[in-house]
Amino acid sequence: MSEHVELTNPVELSVGGMGGHVFRRSIHVGMSFLPLIFFEYGESISELVGLTVPQFMSTMVFLLFLLEGLRLSFGITIYGQREYEARQISALGWGAFGIGMVFLLAPVEAYAWPIILSLSLGDPFLGEMRRRGIETRNVILSSVVFLFFVWVACWHFFSTPLWLAFLFAPLCVASEWPRLRYIDDNATMVLIPLGMILLFEPFLQLM
Repeated sequence: MSEHVELTNPVELSVGGMGGHVFRRSIHVGMSFLPLIFFEYGESISELVGLTVPQFMSTMVFLLFLLEGLRLSFGITIYGQREYEARQISALGWGAFGIGMVFLLAPVEAYAWPIILSLSLGDPFLGEMRRRGIETRNVILSSVVFLFFVWVACWHFFSTPLWLAFLFAPLCVASEWPRLRYIDDNATMVLIPLGMILLFEPFLQLM
C-alpha cells in the first residue's frame, strides 16, 4: 500500500458534511489565537497549576497523546473530522502536537506567530482553493503570496526578521503539499518550518 494518498473532497469525507467541514475550518482559523493566549496568559495559567510554562506545555502534549489514544481505541470521530480519522491520528491531533512543539522549542513571538499563522490561515487557504478546482500552479503561487504577507505582518508586529518571509512563505506551502497517509499536513506545515527556524536560530539569536 502506498504511503501517499490522493487528494479527496474534504466535504464528502467530513462527519456532518458541509456543516462539519465549516466547523473544522473554523477550528483551524481559531488556532490563530493560541499565540495570543500563550504569550499573554501562559505564565499565569501555568502558575495556577504549580508548573513552569514548559512543564505545562509538555503536560498538554502528553494529555493530547492520552486523548488521541482513547479516541483511537474506540474508533471515534467527532463532528467535523474525516471518516478515516477513526483509524489514525487526527488532523487536529497533529496540529496541536506541532503547535505544542513550537511553544516548547521556539517560545518567542518572532517565531511562534508566523509559524502558527502559516498553519491556521495558510492550510485553509490552500485547501479551499484546491476544493474549488483552481489550477495547481495558481494555488501554489497565490498561497506563497498569501503567506509572504503573513510573515511580513509578523515582521511589523512581532519583529520577525523580514528576510525570513522570502524563504518561509514557499517553505510553508511546500510543507503542506506531501500527501502522507499517516502524518497529516497539519504536522508538516509546522514541524518542517520549526526545524528550519531552529537551524537558523544560532545565527539569529532571538531566543
